[in-house]
Amino acid sequence: MSVPRGLVALPHWALLQARGADAASFLHGQLTQDMLSLGDALRLAGYCSAKGRLLASFLAWQAGPEEILLACDAGVAPTVARRLAMFVLRARCRIVEAGAGLACTGLLGDVAEAACAAAGLDPAEPASPRALGRQRSVGAGWLLRLPAVDGVARAIAVAPPGAALPGGVDAATAPAAALADWQRLEVRSGLARIEPATADLFVPQMLNYELVGGVDFQKGCYPGQEVVARSQYRGTIKRRTLLFRLPAQAAPAQEVFHDGDPGQPAGQVVNVAPAGAAGEGLALVEVKRAALDGGSLHLGAPDGPTLRQEPLPYALPADAA
Repeated sequence: MSVPRGLVALPHWALLQARGADAASFLHGQLTQDMLSLGDALRLAGYCSAKGRLLASFLAWQAGPEEILLACDAGVAPTVARRLAMFVLRARCRIVEAGAGLACTGLLGDVAEAACAAAGLDPAEPASPRALGRQRSVGAGWLLRLPAVDGVARAIAVAPPGAALPGGVDAATAPAAALADWQRLEVRSGLARIEPATADLFVPQMLNYELVGGVDFQKGCYPGQEVVARSQYRGTIKRRTLLFRLPAQAAPAQEVFHDGDPGQPAGQVVNVAPAGAAGEGLALVEVKRAALDGGSLHLGAPDGPTLRQEPLPYALPADAA
């Protein structure tokens, strides 16, 4: 089996720009993550409704002294940009979509390794606490180092269209990678992304966000913070997101059922990846912990395609494994 390598456009990602003297403090009061001390960290952050349900998820980094960039699913970007802008009020901050001004390009395999090395981002260096990875400003853009998956290095280059890619990558001569390979590695990473179909469905813990540095429980208030804190400190978390292989293509927000309790869904699909060469798909699925004790899970109906659990690349609490 060949190792994915090369460059790939990422049309499912979009960018929001928060600019102004109060950009960091404004976002600090809106998101689940610490925005006041980003430094060179790349952090996962959530944006919740008042009920603690995730409306969007972001990769966030400090792009300049008074600028923070937020990478999110392209389908939720317009709605979330408008919603955040509604709450700016007197803060010296402007929230806009980057639109065609910046583009995201995925780097895989040895191409990602070489770019990270050229930018001074050691792929073997662990991320700092609460950081998903690290980032560097290079030329007119940024290079974001993501966690490797299945031994495949990953990075995202953010730059204006037509500009040189950060990390010294020559887009004219670098090999092209397949978007499907990138999407499969995204799903296998276990880092769930909020899409339009799944907005306002899950509290962060349902997507394992507190396990992968997506929630800072020391940072203070943000919309939905009381619900998120209550879910963390009162009782056991009853739902988790797990990785499954399945012999059919799933869709975000599609229900899954347990054969021992066919009258009600046991969970919902979060993210999916296209089927691979063997014709099998991959999906991150939020499920009831109780549904993992015996029996089987099925897509769409109690007698639908069977889901087969795969290991995540990070540890779950023993009571949720």
